[in-house]
This record gives sequence, C-alpha cells and structure tokens, in this order.
Amino acid sequence: MMSRKLKIGITCYPTLGGSGVVATELGKLLAERGHEIHFITHSIPFRLGQFHKNIFYHEVEVNQYYVFRYPPYDLSLASKMAQVAAMQNLDLLHVHYAVPHAVCAFLAKQMMNGSGLKTVTTLHGTDITVLAQDESLKSLIRLAINESDAVTAVSKDLIRETRELMDITRDIDLTYNFVDKRVYYPRNTGTMRSDYALPQEKILMHISNFRPVKRVSDVIDIFRRVNEHVPSKLLLVGEGPELSRIQFQIQEMGLESRVHFLGKQEDVAQIISLADLLLLPSEKESFGLVALEAMGCGVPTIGSNAGGIPELVAHEQTGFLSAVGDTADMARNAVRLLTNEAMYEQFREACIKRSCEEFCNDRITLEYEKIYYRVLGLETELPVPTCRG
Repeated sequence: MMSRKLKIGITCYPTLGGSGVVATELGKLLAERGHEIHFITHSIPFRLGQFHKNIFYHEVEVNQYYVFRYPPYDLSLASKMAQVAAMQNLDLLHVHYAVPHAVCAFLAKQMMNGSGLKTVTTLHGTDITVLAQDESLKSLIRLAINESDAVTAVSKDLIRETRELMDITRDIDLTYNFVDKRVYYPRNTGTMRSDYALPQEKILMHISNFRPVKRVSDVIDIFRRVNEHVPSKLLLVGEGPELSRIQFQIQEMGLESRVHFLGKQEDVAQIISLADLLLLPSEKESFGLVALEAMGCGVPTIGSNAGGIPELVAHEQTGFLSAVGDTADMARNAVRLLTNEAMYEQFREACIKRSCEEFCNDRITLEYEKIYYRVLGLETELPVPTCRG
C-alpha cells in the first residue's frame, strides 16, 4: 500500500538551539520524502536556508494593541496555527517544546473542532527540566502533553523525568535526535586548521549557549590540565551569559594565547571537523545534540555521565564519560585518547559508524512518519531505512 503524502505544520523556536535545529532539519527531510511542510513561527528558522520544494513559511505577527502590557505571542501563534490548518487543510501540527507551542496547538485544535486536526508534541528538555519546575506552569504543561495525540521525547532519561516531575502516565514515544549524514561527516579542513593550531598541537572544542548548566568553567579546567601534558588549543563556539566570566577565568590562568573565541557559527560540521575532541561536561543534557554532530564528524566526546548523554556517547567506544564536575578524570581520559593514536583512530571510526547507524536521519525520519500515520489512523507501508556507517 502506497503511503499518502501528508500536510504537516511545524512550530519550533526558529533561532539557534538544538530543538529548532532538529525541527527544521526534520521538516526538510520530510519535504524530500514528498510531504508538504508548513513552518509556523515568528521568524524563518535559521537552518532553513535556501528555497526548498514542498516547504512553506507562515509568519506569526503579534497584535500590538495598546492595552496589552505584553504582546500576546501565544494567542497570536494559536490563531495562526488554526488559520494555516484551515487554509492549507493540514493533517497535523507537530510542535517542538511543550511551552508555549504544545499549549498553542491545543488551542488551535479546539478552534478547529471537528476538523480532524491532530497534534504531535516533541519534548526536548528544558521545557520539562526547567519550566516544569515552575508550579504556575506545571498544570498547563501537563494539560498540553495529555491533550496531544502523540508525544515524543529525545531520550529515555527525558521520558523518565517527564513522568516523575509531571505525573504523566500516557505513552511517550522515544525518538532520538539525528544528524543528516550527508552534512555531518569528517570534512577536509586543510589550511583552516593551521589558522588555530600548529601541526603538533591538538584542538579541543566546546560548543554551547554558555549557560551555567553547561559548566563551561569545567571546560577551561579540563583544557588547562590537558595542556600540561599535550600541547593544545581550545576553540569556544557560541555565546551566552557565562562568556564574560569565562574570559576572566582564561586570563587568570594565563591561557589567552591558547584559546580562540569563534562566536556563533552556522556551518557547524566544518567547525567541528577542526577538533580532535569535543568537551561536554554539562550538569544536565536531555540529549546533547552537539555530541552527535561531533560524532558524525568523527570527533570523540569527553563528557559527563548526566541526563541523556550516556544514551548517545558510548563510554570507552565513542568517548569517555565521568561524574559531573570531575575535571581531573575528564582530563586524564582526554590525554589518554590524544596520546594513543591507535585508540584514537578506533574511537573515530566508531563515532562515524554509530552516528550513521544508530542516529541516522533516514531511521529517525521514518519513526516520525510512523507516528504521524498512527495518530491519523492511516495504514501505510514505509521502506526500511538503509543506514550504514
């Protein structure tokens, strides 16, 4: 039986961030498979890029009526969702993040009462681990989750935490994040690497939004320890609230000449390919998309045994994991990898193989398609993905 092509509305945070990246890349992959994709956001998702067949963008404009102290974005989004669903005859809305997107989808569905519109909610992390800690939001998040026709989460750890924090008993589908293997592969960095390090030096990298949960101070301490044994350079990619404090820490340690700040970067695959190791000592990660992006580029991760990271980074195979805050152990593991060429090459090959097979874009896209057809009550036959390293 041939599968019917679907009309899908996608709402996500369109700026930099893992959830927006995954939502946008998923939309592009679904469009390649013939589905009609409608992004409903306040600005064009930054990963959307050039024109794509079967992809449409609908801007959410917020009412600026003077009686509103705060512009009601949530209401504007819900109204836009319903409007697009009606005009484009959407089959379903797939929203990324419980607040406010799943709540807005619930409102849109109520406005479309009797239309058969379905909603799928993907939980990415801080919508549960941070926002659900706020008692004033917890009931709203619980309502949005329970009223969704399907709910997915990006790790087993996030599913566990959602059930515990929110007292959720409904089914939650595990759908890991993914990387497009056509984009994330070891790039030839050529002379670009020489801009940052000498031939005998190693490059360590950290990519984040520099929030406290990322423990970027630990990144600096790990690098300091590694550099005592292995001549190295550190590349810091991204921006955020901890950046000024980190700059001061680097100056205090006298490491200014060994650290490069690259700011926000869009071509992540090219940047990551410069690195020998990725440092991810986070206090909490629901998944850790950057580690998967690094894995696809053949770069092992030195990280913490926290949240969903152990589901992604295979300890002693594609990287090493240590207790949160144990920078000494993380540094020892980094030195061990960087000074053992045979071990490093083994890890590198395992990274590429694992990313292509376990977190393959074809596999995860197919899992989402199965969920869509299930909630719509449609029978379908989907091809088995051919994911190979």
